Amino acid sequence: MNYIQTMKKIYLVTIFILSHNALFAQIPDSIKVNISIIKQHIYADYKGMFRKPVGLLHYPFIVPGSVSYSDALWDWDSWLTNVALRQILEDQGTEKDKSEALPYEQGCVLNFLEYTSSDGYMPIQITANADPDKLRPANIYKTNMHKPVIAQHAAFLTRLNHGNADWLKEKFSIMQGFINNYEFHHRDRTTGLYYWQDDLAIGVDNDPSTFFRPAGSSASIYLNCLMYKELKAMVYLANCLNLKEIATEYNKDAEDLKSAVRKNCWDEKDGFYYSVDLNLRPITEEPAVIFGNKFILHSGFPRSYSCLIQRLGVWSGFMAMWAGIATPEQAKRMVAENYADKKTFNAQYGIRSLSRLEKMYSVRASGNPSNWLGPIWGISNYMIYRGLLNYGFKTEAWEMAYKTIMLFGKDYEKNGALHEYYEPDTGAPILNKGFQNWNYLVMNMIDWVNGKQVIEEF
Repeated sequence: MNYIQTMKKIYLVTIFILSHNALFAQIPDSIKVNISIIKQHIYADYKGMFRKPVGLLHYPFIVPGSVSYSDALWDWDSWLTNVALRQILEDQGTEKDKSEALPYEQGCVLNFLEYTSSDGYMPIQITANADPDKLRPANIYKTNMHKPVIAQHAAFLTRLNHGNADWLKEKFSIMQGFINNYEFHHRDRTTGLYYWQDDLAIGVDNDPSTFFRPAGSSASIYLNCLMYKELKAMVYLANCLNLKEIATEYNKDAEDLKSAVRKNCWDEKDGFYYSVDLNLRPITEEPAVIFGNKFILHSGFPRSYSCLIQRLGVWSGFMAMWAGIATPEQAKRMVAENYADKKTFNAQYGIRSLSRLEKMYSVRASGNPSNWLGPIWGISNYMIYRGLLNYGFKTEAWEMAYKTIMLFGKDYEKNGALHEYYEPDTGAPILNKGFQNWNYLVMNMIDWVNGKQVIEEF
């Protein structure tokens, strides 16, 4: 690099730093006040999510918080809570605090692996006093299991430990069995997409693309985005364990899945990613008797498509940006035509979990199922914020961070605690006071806004 090129590079970097710092200096006073309130409460409360080994849970673990979730280990909850926990420790934890937290973090992964057999079935949730004989359903291949986030959780902790995966060396084959279970029993061969077996404990409880739908019919965009990142995490872990050929295989699987999602789930009409319906009758060559005559039904023009897009405006379409599946051109359309649309998703305190124009839109309180038909959730706000950053939409990411900070600061100030989900335009809490969990990811947003070191999920 010559002198002129070097000076030009230094100039551009300097301009970026100055402009970035200028943005931080312009943080509104209302945001600064809410940041202070949030930090005060979270710093005081976060260790309340730690649990010592008890009952079936032989390793320390992390719970979501609140009375409703006080003694159970949950799949994606513990992973995302751990990401938030690491941000809290980065902010104000000592080396002793980080050391003390590690067994609880690794215990979340190890507890699940302990109850995973060679067939790869992993429970969604483990309660301390549960009947161990009831952790597995009668037919493990016809019901949902742990969401594909166990490798992501393990990779997150391994990366924090500078790539040292020795703690997983004896358990990696169990994780492979888990992935194999998904591959061979929860994946549609024709489209290459993964599907839910039913609507049990899917995480986004009453997402209408899956809720009360026929068994095995929902190739959920949410599920497939999680699986893509899970396969990438398996690549990372295999490389850390010097299993290079295995890493290559998982990387191919990930790229194949990305192609399948782009082909089947992207809707050029709406500029958005959707779940798809697999519930189509098979094409048959068997003759049928119709009106007294025998012939092959629809043989003149059988269907040429393998699935049908479900044009339901669900927040999880934005997960294609979180996962890195969307192309840059697709991301631009998603932001301009969907993220920014106040008639559908964009609300005063974040992104509605379901478009306001959908007929099933509702923000009523419900705990069984938890309501994802419109309310604001901290986790959907966070994942959309991360997706925006992935594709360089910093202004929109600032907006999402500010809205979430205002939402949680307001709740803490008025109620002294956070809740599970919220009314989109008033920010009024709807249910489950004391819910901590992934809401604490607001700390990751706060530190990004303040220009500090930010902990990211794998």
